[in-house]
Amino acid sequence: MHTLTLGYSPCPNDTFIFNALIHQLVQCRGVKFVERLEDVETLNRLALQGALDLTKISYHAFGLLRERYVLLHAGGALGRGCGPLVVAPHPCSMQELHGKTILIPGELTTAHLLLQLHGSGIYNTRSVPFDHIMPALERGEAAAGVIIHESRFTYAQHGLHQILDLGQWWEELTGLPIPLGGILARRDLDPALIQRIDQALRASVLYAQQHPQAASTYISEHAQELSAQVTSAHIKLYVNEFSVDLGDEGIGAVHELLQRAEQLKLIPACDLPLFASP
Repeated sequence: MHTLTLGYSPCPNDTFIFNALIHQLVQCRGVKFVERLEDVETLNRLALQGALDLTKISYHAFGLLRERYVLLHAGGALGRGCGPLVVAPHPCSMQELHGKTILIPGELTTAHLLLQLHGSGIYNTRSVPFDHIMPALERGEAAAGVIIHESRFTYAQHGLHQILDLGQWWEELTGLPIPLGGILARRDLDPALIQRIDQALRASVLYAQQHPQAASTYISEHAQELSAQVTSAHIKLYVNEFSVDLGDEGIGAVHELLQRAEQLKLIPACDLPLFASP
């Protein structure tokens, strides 16, 4: 029996996806999972330390972790119309934000990488936890912020204005869906074990989609501040066909994001395959 640490966020899309796996509603032969729920930037940092066997990760962070981890096909967040938003207390252009402070939800988040790709690194940024960004903007602590997760559903309630949809910008630039976060496994795990885990994770996603109420208690335990409406919208947006399997289009999107980041020297080059050998 393998006991493996599994990191993911307390956000509704992750607890929805992992509920069946963690609570043994689907099986992964020979594996016991010990979950660790943290915000995405904490997970990024833990992976950099090699502290987790399996983990949800920002694709930005994955660009720094390819020597140590491989990508799974299932369980991630990738899609269309789901990218980070740049918001501000007052309407303005992105050009007007040059030289001003923009809050980001972590240095290693895909949100930060997209902002860098958009502006070639010309923005001044400050990292704060993702759920602190909107309150900080309300207090006038920065000119703008890049919001993720459920914040895209509630920013207008905070008197904030959308300046740029970074996901839409990416889709128009590349024609591809936006890769936000993936699930990684340590490269030194047996490839056959990684394949079993990937299959079990796919089964967990499918179980969640076929039995949407099964995870309701687990979701509410970790997202108590969210209304049922926001929780439902969050899951609907971030859990899709790419969560079941990245497929050729999803894999192509990941390659494109990493390649563009490499070209700007935002991440180191790496020739290792994205996935474990079968």
